[in-house]
Amino acid sequence: MVKIDNITLPDFPLLLAPMEDVSDPPFRAVCKANGADLLYTEFISSEGLIRDAIKSRQKLDIFDSERPVGIQIFGGDEEAMAMSAKIVDTVNPDLLDINFGCPVKKVVTKGAGAAVLKDIDLMVRLTKAVVTSTSLPVTVKTRLGWDDASINIGEVAERLQDVGIRALSIHGRTRCQLYKGEANWEPIARVKNNPRIQIPIFGNGDIDSPEKALEYKNRYGVDGIMIGRAAIGYPWIFNEIKHFVKTGEHLPPPTVQQRVDVIRQHLHRSVEWKGIKAGVNEMRRHYTNYLRGLPNIKEFRLRLVTISEVEQIDDVLNEVEKYYDGYQFAPRKVNMDSMAYTCEP
Repeated sequence: MVKIDNITLPDFPLLLAPMEDVSDPPFRAVCKANGADLLYTEFISSEGLIRDAIKSRQKLDIFDSERPVGIQIFGGDEEAMAMSAKIVDTVNPDLLDINFGCPVKKVVTKGAGAAVLKDIDLMVRLTKAVVTSTSLPVTVKTRLGWDDASINIGEVAERLQDVGIRALSIHGRTRCQLYKGEANWEPIARVKNNPRIQIPIFGNGDIDSPEKALEYKNRYGVDGIMIGRAAIGYPWIFNEIKHFVKTGEHLPPPTVQQRVDVIRQHLHRSVEWKGIKAGVNEMRRHYTNYLRGLPNIKEFRLRLVTISEVEQIDDVLNEVEKYYDGYQFAPRKVNMDSMAYTCEP
């Protein structure tokens, strides 16, 4: 078992990464149902929470069926982060996570996310401000460093552990890499093998298949892995990895009916949570990924992204089931670059 304070996770847990405009409650629910062990919200601006911004407050929505679930916040001001931690306390998640990894310009220019990697002393102060302001276990998600010349994750891990974080998730890229190139897990392994480090270390970056998950588990020795983009439109990856790690065998790819069933679950939860208009509109980004690999799917997909009534969408999904009845999917191939629109720290 892996423990984060009083949270008990299974051996080699699989974590769903916090992804901007993706990791909302409907998406988290389908990932949970398909094997994710620990979920995170989208990242939430500390300044937005303090201003009582509607979008930021909505991101605090969590449900008992998701547990264990962590709320992730970001910011570059100690007072704002401390106040945000107190606000997060009121909705009673299982843990509070700090984002020190988001590389996108709109976050970095505010001195938050990966920008904090340029100032470890500030990172430590921000983390301490959060730890001392909440009764929740505090964890951190970050990257290797700002650029190749400043890979400082070893020092970061020690100092953040010293001020009280209970787990650390590390994406194997620098901020300057964004999502380009191959994730480098060697520095993550060095952190895990550091005798000073007593907290769980989770690796993140480029895990897109059961084979790679098992290979990285054995090669780098991390306590678990965090999966982001590879779960978009394919929540089955969590159970596929678990089965492969346990047995060395592959589960069969999800059938058309299984894919349509999950689309329906995602859609109806989205509408229930955000209302018909927003729920339907926000589902449109997901259809391509859920139905990827089906031949001649373009016409169906076009209808799905233009219809505004849930009942009509259900009708199209029924047509998809009938049209592709008996279709056998080939083993999945993932193009991670095509999913780089998310902000996964």
